[in-house]
Amino acid sequence: MAKQQLINIGFGNYVLAERVISIVSPASSPMKRLREEARAAGRLIDATQGRKTRSIVVTDSNHVILSSIQPETVSQRFMQEEEA
Repeated sequence: MAKQQLINIGFGNYVLAERVISIVSPASSPMKRLREEARAAGRLIDATQGRKTRSIVVTDSNHVILSSIQPETVSQRFMQEEEA
């Protein structure tokens, strides 16, 4: 069985690397709409610990995860895990 890689999305919160579809900035109108639709459908996971949302992680299960870490930082962590 292959070892599953976890990506740190901040404050001790992790997501399975193999389930991540995209890591995006929350600033655009489509991303704000995505966040609200996920909230209404019960698919929103807020991992910001009360801080400002700086990135949105979308998973293959259509869950939307909010993180207070910059998208560049999350993607760097993602790339480091793939290399390991």
